[in-house]
Amino acid sequence: MTTNSGVGVLDKAVTIINALENGPTTLAQLVEITGISRPTVHRIAQSLVHHGLVGRDIHSRFELGSRLVELASAAGEDRLVSAAGPLLIKLRDLTGESTQVFRKQGEFRVCIASAERPVGLRDTIPVGTQLSMKAGSAAQVLLAWEDNDRLIEGLRHARFTPTILAGVRRRGWAQSLGEREPGVASVSAPVRGQSGRVIAALSMSGPIERLTRQPGKIHHEAVVQTANELSELLRAQSEK
Repeated sequence: MTTNSGVGVLDKAVTIINALENGPTTLAQLVEITGISRPTVHRIAQSLVHHGLVGRDIHSRFELGSRLVELASAAGEDRLVSAAGPLLIKLRDLTGESTQVFRKQGEFRVCIASAERPVGLRDTIPVGTQLSMKAGSAAQVLLAWEDNDRLIEGLRHARFTPTILAGVRRRGWAQSLGEREPGVASVSAPVRGQSGRVIAALSMSGPIERLTRQPGKIHHEAVVQTANELSELLRAQSEK
């Protein structure tokens, strides 16, 4: 929650930026989330767009702007990336498969950290790779806990169904078989921030011939445990 600094317009701008953390948001949704009047939200959001702190997606919804990414890079260490590195290596060594962390960015999910299987047939996803939000276990995880409007929109043309996402929410993990790429299987679990909101998906992936057609049955415990460890580490860092 944003505290008041005494500079009203700045407080409102920060409230709007914080509201966009969950992804692209319409003007009406911003008004509902922030409690700020529609004309004021529109005026401030447009000013933030001008400065690159807020952007517009292909549906004209507001989203976090590219300038914030530049500023975050300039600030140095990304806590999620740095915390994920050792855990991804640990999970890779435990399972023998490539591991990744994905974060939703606009219409895509982006690999922000990875640890590849060093030898043999593997699923290679370099850091920075943009993948579809319409297929794959990580996409399922990133969409499963969204609000109803985003859930409905995210399911449009997706390779998975509402029933599959209901199962993801119930179990706390997702699996996919050839959804993103033929012959590739994956298992993913949610990484949660301090508020409990899903901020990323932690995944392991590899060929179906090794992971079998029930990769979740074999690997979900290790993936969920690693995702929970990462969530706890992030919460501990934020409390320092």
